[in-house]
Amino acid sequence: MPFDPEKDKILKKWTSEETGLVVSINRYGEGEPKVQIGPRVFVKKDGGTSHRKAGRMTMEDLLWLYDIIDEIKDDMSEFAAPE
Repeated sequence: MPFDPEKDKILKKWTSEETGLVVSINRYGEGEPKVQIGPRVFVKKDGGTSHRKAGRMTMEDLLWLYDIIDEIKDDMSEFAAPE
C-alpha cells in the first residue's frame, strides 16, 4: 500500500519564534497520533520562508520544548483513541 498524502494529517503544531523549530502531532489515516520534532522554519531575506531539517537541538530549543511538553502530552491524550 503506497503512501497517501491525503491520509497524512497535522493535528496540532507549535513553532518556536526564536529558533524556528516546529513540533507537531501527526496522524496517518486512523493510526495513533505521533509527535514529530522538526523541521525548522527560516525566514529568508526576501521575507519568504524556507524549511530545513531540525538537526541538533540547542539549549534554547530544549528549554522551549520543556515549556510546552505538558501541553503536547495533554493534546496527545485527547487525540488518542480510547482503549
